[in-house]
Amino acid sequence: MNLTVLAASGRTGIALTRQALRRGHTVTAIARDPQRIALPDSPHLRKVVGDVHDAASIASAVDEDSVVLSALGTDRAGVLLTGARAVVAAGPRRVIWLGAYGTGKSAEVAGEGAGVLATVLGDRLADKVEADNTVLAAGGTVFHAGMLADGPESPRRRTVGLEAAPPFDLGARVSRETVAAAMLDEAEAPGFPGAVALPLAE
Repeated sequence: MNLTVLAASGRTGIALTRQALRRGHTVTAIARDPQRIALPDSPHLRKVVGDVHDAASIASAVDEDSVVLSALGTDRAGVLLTGARAVVAAGPRRVIWLGAYGTGKSAEVAGEGAGVLATVLGDRLADKVEADNTVLAAGGTVFHAGMLADGPESPRRRTVGLEAAPPFDLGARVSRETVAAAMLDEAEAPGFPGAVALPLAE
């Protein structure tokens, strides 16, 4: 498949790009500074400059036949919604977006932990929710991951919908490698179009 990874220089973006290449896909890796995409050159990997605040740079990197996988994260409100709008406007075949468990559509099923998360995120919460809704309205899939950690892909990983979501646990962790694998599974065999999915470690 032709896959496009947004924010490919971050830890989750690197995991997505590396695993996609390992699975035999062709990858366009977008980052503000492509030199920070710490992966060896490959005939199946194209590193390009892109900034979500420059919609034209995103549009030029996204092919209409591609599936975009976003690992975009930020500590500033407004970036995620800007990114979601730029990606959707670029017209890819599908969008698979990384969000946070306990926000937006998963807040109710997450339970009390969602309140803690809302306090931590502050003015970024509305940005996250609006970005998610933009992707969902375009038929994309939003992965609501719990607390991210480094480490290997879980051998017992699974992906569930909101109807099977466990309570939010601040002490639980899911590795970026596990999240990346779940997102790539969705790219290869869509199971949650237009919906929120949860990548679980076990």
